[in-house]
Amino acid sequence: MKIAMLARNPKLYSHQRLVEAAEERGHTMHILNTLRCTMNITSHRPSILYNGETLTGFDAVIPRIGASITHYGLAVLRQFEMMGVWPLNESVAVGRSRDKLRSMQIFAKHGLGLPVTAFAHDPKQTDEVLKIVGGAPAVIKLLEGTQGIGVVLGETANSAKSVIEAFRGLNVNILVQEFIKEAGSSDIRIFVVGGKVVAAMMRTGAEGDFRSNLHRGGTAKMVKITPEERSTAVRAAKVMGLNVAGVDILRANHGPVIMEVNSSPGLEGIENATGKDVAGMIIEFIEAKAKPGNTKTRGKG
Repeated sequence: MKIAMLARNPKLYSHQRLVEAAEERGHTMHILNTLRCTMNITSHRPSILYNGETLTGFDAVIPRIGASITHYGLAVLRQFEMMGVWPLNESVAVGRSRDKLRSMQIFAKHGLGLPVTAFAHDPKQTDEVLKIVGGAPAVIKLLEGTQGIGVVLGETANSAKSVIEAFRGLNVNILVQEFIKEAGSSDIRIFVVGGKVVAAMMRTGAEGDFRSNLHRGGTAKMVKITPEERSTAVRAAKVMGLNVAGVDILRANHGPVIMEVNSSPGLEGIENATGKDVAGMIIEFIEAKAKPGNTKTRGKG
């Protein structure tokens, strides 16, 4: 097979592992810098040019689109879909996953466990927002943040109000969520491929940091998940329409709650923590599913 990967940094562990896994199985992988793709949007013959040459003959495309270029990256991915190239994750599903508010609304619609979440535009509604999530401490998140950036814990009512008002002053959209204290600065990343859980790890934040992201100095170890956690992760990926997803959950007293679903989950942490060949599983899924024109958006909302 001839596979394209939309990625700006070919040296990342995740990207190198996917290339290795593909080549081990006799496929060729072409890493394309997303921003260098030029789209020819024309009826009947949509095409993509890369460094002046028209891209042809691809069987599948793996979107590894950075959060900072989501809008352009989704346009390139849609162009591949218009050309009949099978995407590992479809453009609509990736777009949903990048919008934290939309994700939460979809999960709520399907009855999946969530932290109590509030969203408002007017800074004057700060007291109302904090009341909805049960007061301080509360977690304040930028809608477009990744890797723990733009996630702040307001430990007191005054500090939470100050953070919310500061973000509002920057004219950015934020979510406010209840703080799940019992999770103890740990979360669980569950890796779903093709509707099945293939690996899971527990991530614990660095000393003094409630965020568990490995990019923020957190640590990871293999973890055994419960049937309810497994079901939650599979359902979350399904309603988002994602074939490959990293589902982040917290262990709350009332059961698992979803924090986020990542459409381009990193492989380094999960492979090192579990010893599993997740990259190989992704390539095997592509082998089984990639067919010309086999693109349809799944999930609702």
